[in-house]
Amino acid sequence: MTSLKEKLYDKIQEHRPRIQRLNKEFGDVVVDNVTISHILGGMRGLKSLVTDISYLDPNEGIRFRGYKLTDVFAKLPKPKGADMPYVEGLFYLLLTGDIPTQKEVNEVVDEFAQRRILPKYLYELIDAFPSCSHPMTIFSTAILSMHRESFFAKKYIAGIRKADYWDPMYEDSLNLLAKLPEIASYTYAKLYRDGNRIQSNPNLDLGGNFASMMGKDKPYDDVSRMHFILHSDHESGNVSAHAGHLVASSLSDIYLSISAMVNGLAGPLHGLASQSVLKWLHDLMGKMGGAIPTEAEIKQYVWETLKSGQVVPGFGHAVLRKTDPRYALQREFSKKHLKDDPLFKYIDLLYKVTPPILREQGKAKNPWPNVDAQSGVIQWHYGLKEYDFYTVLFGIGRAIGISANIIWDRALGYPLERPKSLTTDMLEEIAGIKPKADSAK
Repeated sequence: MTSLKEKLYDKIQEHRPRIQRLNKEFGDVVVDNVTISHILGGMRGLKSLVTDISYLDPNEGIRFRGYKLTDVFAKLPKPKGADMPYVEGLFYLLLTGDIPTQKEVNEVVDEFAQRRILPKYLYELIDAFPSCSHPMTIFSTAILSMHRESFFAKKYIAGIRKADYWDPMYEDSLNLLAKLPEIASYTYAKLYRDGNRIQSNPNLDLGGNFASMMGKDKPYDDVSRMHFILHSDHESGNVSAHAGHLVASSLSDIYLSISAMVNGLAGPLHGLASQSVLKWLHDLMGKMGGAIPTEAEIKQYVWETLKSGQVVPGFGHAVLRKTDPRYALQREFSKKHLKDDPLFKYIDLLYKVTPPILREQGKAKNPWPNVDAQSGVIQWHYGLKEYDFYTVLFGIGRAIGISANIIWDRALGYPLERPKSLTTDMLEEIAGIKPKADSAK
């Protein structure tokens, strides 16, 4: 260990008790209408952001423009023969607050289709990555490289009026969103299909075209539509959303902002939950020898997991206090299409036995399953078995909501985000903790 690293280690060890004491003993002390717990806890739950696109109701789940998820899926137009709505229709709703007509959706579908062709350098960029690269690294870099295409960046340099910022941001957003399925599917082909690319189909909507490029038959087109809609937005405070907002607040274009969003999503505390669920399920299946367990056996495994200090992945939520409606919608799809799938049978048993156990344990504020409990199971069923790629799927969906938010940020002239920081000494002073020198006198 170098002297610098050693000194840093000593400083960390010295500093940690101060943070722990502040959080434990003085967490409720008000700091300019903000508590010390808010400051030290990553601002969790602190009402300091604004978005009209979505709201996470603790009892109803996510609402898009005021509509419950069940209403969104019921009211949005659907492709002929499909059970799930157009993703393009959701984008229309997020931007305007209105449920689009079939004609209005068709226009957006056509516009996306016209914008989905990738420039040659993007294919070359993706090809240049080593085959051992993580798909999120490629996905983020490909998005970032399209900064050169930005209308907003060019217009800003030319001196566009502030009131018109939203216009080129809108154009950039549509150009990017239309291309994301192609970028993702080409990345998948490069990493997992020996570079065998499937061409885009100009006659299909975004969800249907993605399924086609992934080489998946029906109903995977509905899986794609459902997945992208369910993951599209979740207020502004989660890491990916806030990263996108924050970078965009500096007047960075959509490519720089969504690349930052993707980077935030790649972190294990944010975007890796669905693959954690699958790993846990596969470990359980291995211990069971592939057999479907009884409820008693599932209960025993859940208790063993909890008593070992681990959590049951896919259960609980920071805000929700009921079953995540995103999980419920996926569950209904699975009961129709995956009822004989062994993994679904496992998650179905967990749905029955885990919430009562978590209530009995008493630590979880919400013992119910969240969206991640089911999403990876569905992808695995349809042959998408590369865990690392699941976050890319998440990123395609999340970019839809973040782009809609950023367009409105520019339209309303929201300022650069620049919160003020305090030192630990300042917090201790506010909390009434005397300095060590004073306490020793």
